Amino acid sequence: MEFTHFNDKGRAYMVEVGEKEITKRVAKAEGIILLSDKILSMIKEGKMKKGDVLSVAQVAGIMAAKKTSEIIPMCHNIFLTGVDIDFEILHNGVKVMAVVKTEGKTGVEMEALTAVTTSLLTIYDMCKAVDKEMEIVDVKLLEKKGGKSGEYMRKSKGKVISVNISQEKGVVKHPLEEGTFLEDFGLEGDAHAGNWHRQVSLLALESFQKMKELGVEGLVPGIFAENITTEGIELFTLPVGTRLKIGETIQEVTQIGKECHSGCEIAKKVGKCVMPKEGIFTKIIVPGKIKEGDSIEVI
Repeated sequence: MEFTHFNDKGRAYMVEVGEKEITKRVAKAEGIILLSDKILSMIKEGKMKKGDVLSVAQVAGIMAAKKTSEIIPMCHNIFLTGVDIDFEILHNGVKVMAVVKTEGKTGVEMEALTAVTTSLLTIYDMCKAVDKEMEIVDVKLLEKKGGKSGEYMRKSKGKVISVNISQEKGVVKHPLEEGTFLEDFGLEGDAHAGNWHRQVSLLALESFQKMKELGVEGLVPGIFAENITTEGIELFTLPVGTRLKIGETIQEVTQIGKECHSGCEIAKKVGKCVMPKEGIFTKIIVPGKIKEGDSIEVI
């Protein structure tokens, strides 16, 4: 596939769409802003001095979608038939979702992404007086419909870095070549397995990296007592109820984060644990085996 925004002389230009058919077009996008507990509380309680954060962000996103062609040089000026901005309060931030619609000759992917990004930036602007450590992450197109190229649906994928086990709770886990995960139980032989809602624990390498940036050394898979160390999926942003296909198994997210137990071996060894904020827990819906390198897919 070639880039379309260059003419035969290699210079940028706006693509000619006059000959295209008019079709119904829809695009969905989302993004996340990570926030402190203090900011989250203030947003929920309406205590920000600048006003209702999410209401202002919603209006900003709609306005930005309509002005996308004035911001992105090669975008066409499109008549939008609908823009909807929605918000989901996460345990550590806010997820912004945008759906943009039109009946025209070109798509509205850029309008959806611009709406999401502007809403996120507006949240930052409304809250920056309280805390400037906010972080905007994972802005992406989820879906588009209509037009010659047809439909697009994003599939969130990652991979297993390590399967880890321990026979006691509150201790560092050690890697296995392959783990057997039993239905409604968890990893066979693991101390945390059982007929409860936290059968399997997962933590991403991306969370490990945050700890490394704080100066924590010696981080290896299993050190935070996670059963599965992952890469490529921002686990803590997944809503409870999300189903994941991991190796041969299918698992359902039951909890995001947990209360950290004082005096555990992990806290003593690492100094600070990332599991309470960014670890997730699942139950086994379909049993099977999981090994290093297996794929992880949101289904």
